[in-house]
Amino acid sequence: MAKITPFKGLRPKKEIAAKLATLPYDVVSVEEARAYRKEPYHFYHVTRAEIDLQEGVDVHSIQVYEKAKECLDQLVSDKIMVQDNEPCYYIYELVMDGRSQTGLVCGSSLDDYFNGVIKKHEFTRPEKELDRINHIKYTRAQTGVVFLAYNDNDGIDKIINDWKRAHQPTYDFVAEDNIRHTMWVVDDYAKVAMITRIFDEQVPATYIADGHHRAASAGKVCQEMREGGMSITGDESFNYFITCIFPESQLKIMDYNRVVKDLNGMTADAFIQALHNDFEVSEPMTESYKPQQPHEFGMFIAGKWYKLTVKEGTYTNDPIGILDVSILQNNILSKLLNINDPRTDKRVDFVGGIRGLGELEKRVNSKDMAAAFACYPVSIQQLFDIADSGNVMPPKSTWFEPKLRDGLVVYLV
Repeated sequence: MAKITPFKGLRPKKEIAAKLATLPYDVVSVEEARAYRKEPYHFYHVTRAEIDLQEGVDVHSIQVYEKAKECLDQLVSDKIMVQDNEPCYYIYELVMDGRSQTGLVCGSSLDDYFNGVIKKHEFTRPEKELDRINHIKYTRAQTGVVFLAYNDNDGIDKIINDWKRAHQPTYDFVAEDNIRHTMWVVDDYAKVAMITRIFDEQVPATYIADGHHRAASAGKVCQEMREGGMSITGDESFNYFITCIFPESQLKIMDYNRVVKDLNGMTADAFIQALHNDFEVSEPMTESYKPQQPHEFGMFIAGKWYKLTVKEGTYTNDPIGILDVSILQNNILSKLLNINDPRTDKRVDFVGGIRGLGELEKRVNSKDMAAAFACYPVSIQQLFDIADSGNVMPPKSTWFEPKLRDGLVVYLV
C-alpha cells in the first residue's frame, strides 16, 4: 500500500506566489528562462540558476548549483519564502480550458519507489539524473514536484472536496498561460491522519505520470545518505520525495508528436510510396490532420498533410506494441529512417501536443525538419497497464497538461 507523509513545506508569501511560481525546469529553454532574469523573486533563479551567470556557462557546472543554493537561501532570508511550522498536506487544483484536476501534494515514500509500489513507465538517463541529484544536494531541497496518479478513491475525494468547500485557498491565481492554480493548506491533524491512513489501507499503488528523473534523483540521494549512516528512524525527510497525486479520472494525456530531420536519402515521393507497405495513405490535404482515434497518424511533409491509417497485421497486440508511438517507431522511424534509438538519435525530436499542429508545420516549413508526425494520445489505462506489467513505454510517449508549477511548495531535505 502507498505510504505518504505530510511535511513542513517551504512556501512563498501569498502576495508573491503568482509572480514567483514557474513552469517545471525541464519544459523551458535557457533562453525562455532568461527572459525572467530581472524579476528578483522568480523561481527560475533557483531551478534554472544559469540565467544569473554568464551566457554559455555549462548548465551542469558546480557554479550553477551553488548559484541555485544562493538564490534559494536569499528567498528565505528575505522572508519571501517561509517554512510551515507543522507538517501539512497541500491540495492543488489546476484548471485548463474549463477542465479541472485536483491532487494532493505530499511526501511519497522512496521505499515505495524502490519496491515497486510507486510504478514507473519510462527509463531515465544518467546525465539528467545527475543534474537533479546535484541540485538537491547543493540546495538541500526538492524543488520540482513529481506528478503521480492513482485509481479513484471516494474517501480521499470526499476529504479533499469537503476541505475545499470549507476553507479559503491560500493561493489562487491565473498564470500567464491562462491556467488557474489554486492551493489549500491542510493543517488539521485529524484530517492529515485520515488521509495518511486511507492511502496506507486503500491505495495499493501510485503511478509516475511525469517526473521520472526527479523521482530517480531523489532516490539516489536517499540511498547515498542511507549509506552514509544518515538514516536512523527511516522517517528522515530524505526518505521521501515531493509528489502531487491525482485520481486517474481527472487526468488527460495529450499527444506527444515526432519530427525528423531527414528521410534517410529518400525523396518525399519515395518516402510516401514506402509508407504504403504498412499504412493506408490518404490523398494530400491542405488542412492539418489531427488523429481522431488510435492507429491513425497525421503526417506533414513537403507542404502537405496526409492521414496515415495502420494496416492490420503490421503491429503486435501486446501492451507495448499496440501503442501508436510504438507503431510509429517500429514501422516508420526504425524501418524506413534507420532511427533505432530515439533517446539518443539526434535526427528525431519531440513536440508536446500543447504546442499544436502549427508547431509541426513550422518545424518542417523552416527546413529545420523534413517531416512531422502527429500521434493519437496514450490513455491513462494504457499507462497503468504497462506500469503494472513491469514494462516501459517508448521515450516521450505521454505529455500531461496542465503542468504543476515549481515554487509553490518546496520540500527541504
